[in-house]
Amino acid sequence: MFQPQTYIDRRRTLKEQFNSGILLFLGNNEAPSNYSANSYAFRQDSTFLYYFGIDLPKLAALIDIDSNTSILYGHEFTVDDIVWMGQQPGLNELAEKSGIDRAENFDNLENVLIDAVKKGRKVHFLPQYRDNQFLLIGKLLGVQPTRVNYYVSSDFIKAVVSQRSIKSEEEIAEIDKAVDIAHRMHTAAMKMIKPGLTERKIAGMIEGIAFSLGAGLSFRPIVSVNGQILHNPHHENEIKDGSLLVNDSGAETDMHYASDITRTIPASGKFTSKQRDIYEIVLNAETSSINAVKPGVMNKDLHLLAAKTIVEGLSNLGLMHGSVDEAVQQGAHALFFPHGLGHMMGLDVHDLEALGEDYVGYNDEITRSDQFGLAYLRLAKSLKPGYVFTIEPGIYFIPALIDQWKNENKFSEFINYDRVEEYRSFGGIRIEDDILVTEDGFRILGKPIPKTVDDVEAIVSK
Repeated sequence: MFQPQTYIDRRRTLKEQFNSGILLFLGNNEAPSNYSANSYAFRQDSTFLYYFGIDLPKLAALIDIDSNTSILYGHEFTVDDIVWMGQQPGLNELAEKSGIDRAENFDNLENVLIDAVKKGRKVHFLPQYRDNQFLLIGKLLGVQPTRVNYYVSSDFIKAVVSQRSIKSEEEIAEIDKAVDIAHRMHTAAMKMIKPGLTERKIAGMIEGIAFSLGAGLSFRPIVSVNGQILHNPHHENEIKDGSLLVNDSGAETDMHYASDITRTIPASGKFTSKQRDIYEIVLNAETSSINAVKPGVMNKDLHLLAAKTIVEGLSNLGLMHGSVDEAVQQGAHALFFPHGLGHMMGLDVHDLEALGEDYVGYNDEITRSDQFGLAYLRLAKSLKPGYVFTIEPGIYFIPALIDQWKNENKFSEFINYDRVEEYRSFGGIRIEDDILVTEDGFRILGKPIPKTVDDVEAIVSK
């Protein structure tokens, strides 16, 4: 945990956005894997962590705006619990660590909320994403569990998104740590890769590093020779001579701040000329986008800059032709670059996504496009100092998508399908870094991870 004053200040800032009512926070519970006593690794709700910092299950909290009071709800541990878990802190001790005014038994929460509803007081709560929380909210507030998220507070969502989006110095230090762990993961993968290994060998190794240096992985890693599959969670393939391995993985610190890094590495130690050509285009798109980061720039414009860089590069290789600007405007580039440039990062690897992506990446000034590819852009709005986000362009050759567009003769004025066929089995390349928006520009977070062709080849060839 941070110091108690950090959480006190965060809650005070939040309270200032409301005139009355109750703000309800539900912590997460442990989730069974294949039977109740064998659970998945516990992960606290990120908003609960942000405002209270307590990384334990079976807790809830509220902030009563009218009485200016914060209350922690939970159960005291019994001797039976301690036999299996060891000595645990009591509720009052936990409340003190977070600067919470007082602690009460969890069973009291229902009566408090029932009383508030009877008096016509507004109970603000956030979108839920776990089944047991839908049931609990339904019980506490008398709402059908399947309709719980119809009653969430948009004012609460907007206040939390606004506050959590701007990272403090102590948060930035944690994300730097997470990227430094990712540096160890990615450079180890580069040193380990060779033909004959399975993807699983490398995936297991990087997961071990993440757990040995922090709280583990920030998401299920993508370690794949099928880089054209954007979110490929399977690690069964053999790495062969000439393969490209996309390693998209990140770590969480002990405080649960995330990193998210992608590198694409040649199994044989050297890129082929065709691989090198595509890699250089992706790298150019990434570095051009990063160098354009500063407060006030719209991330949608950075996305379009990356797209234009990709179209220009592919045109030089004969894969595309015609006007670069028109190709991007109409969405022809999405055959090769069918996803958004990046996303916010922090306590969640896709930060705040549980609260609704449109609240996080969009606002009244900019709405989501319905164009294929651009519609997947998670962050489009203007950048502010303190934002932490990813920049991760890529080029992919997806046979099913190529076939569909070719059969429809789609964007043939921009795409040379005969030339594209020569790359059908190429796979994909993605390069990603984590970026902090500063007062006058940007900083790439963490220790630099090799990404130029020469630097990657130098470490892989060893």
